Amino acid sequence: MWHITHRCHKREFLLKFARDQRRCLQWLFEAKKRLGASILNYAVTSNHIHLVIRDVKGEEVIPQTMQLIAGRTGQEYNQRKGRKGAFWEDRYHATAVEMDSHLIRCLVYVDLNMLRALSVGGCVNSSRSKLFCCGEGSSLATFEHGANLTRANRSNFFN
Repeated sequence: MWHITHRCHKREFLLKFARDQRRCLQWLFEAKKRLGASILNYAVTSNHIHLVIRDVKGEEVIPQTMQLIAGRTGQEYNQRKGRKGAFWEDRYHATAVEMDSHLIRCLVYVDLNMLRALSVGGCVNSSRSKLFCCGEGSSLATFEHGANLTRANRSNFFN
């Protein structure tokens, strides 16, 4: 189990627009589909991302997942903005997470980080973090092909 963080270059707010955050999430979902990445939690803020990911299929899944997400997100952003240069700051940072209270603290940290980034209190309905779905039938995330994840089917998607 790993907690991964990846910051935008120079801590710039390159993911400040919902469009860019959605594309980053779509590449995350694509990595799950293509590579079988087991994502337990995630958050996309305006200048960094958090993933809690389980390495169930072998050593290569996490690096390939990060390569797909980071590579395509940066590529698309730079092409759309006519920008050149690094999108991400250095490499992603991975911290091993134990399967006990450490995992719970890590999951809560990711969620609280998102709340701090959104500068709101209470429950948030956000497509940028998997655990921010509140209320029956709330849309969790919208994919390119139009499918919605709701509270009822989200656990099947992420496991």
